[in-house]
Amino acid sequence: MDTRPATGERGRADRLAARMARDGAACVWCGREFGRLVRPTTDHLVPRVKGGPSWLENEVAACGRCNRARGHRGAADWADECERLGWPVDRAGLVATLRELSDAIAERGGQRRARAQIVSQLRRLGA
Repeated sequence: MDTRPATGERGRADRLAARMARDGAACVWCGREFGRLVRPTTDHLVPRVKGGPSWLENEVAACGRCNRARGHRGAADWADECERLGWPVDRAGLVATLRELSDAIAERGGQRRARAQIVSQLRRLGA
């Protein structure tokens, strides 16, 4: 039985699996490989409280530790903090995902609050 919403959108687990298949099985923030001890979670680059949608284009795979510690901070702020800690942040992956989100919003419409966040984060990430 198909448990996806009627709109055809993927469920969270499907989106996480798709993101990991595309980007690899490591945390985008700290680089730890996912496995038995390091569980992957769905992290929204533009946090939902800042208008970010639950779309594949707004999600990256992150370990639970990084996802919890980041909270609602912007992607650029958290990337800076991770690098200060010596972690290998995938900035190119972050920029690519934010650009994907921008394109998806342009195509689908809406998401007014997320648009300003995307522009700001891309600028701060040096894109």
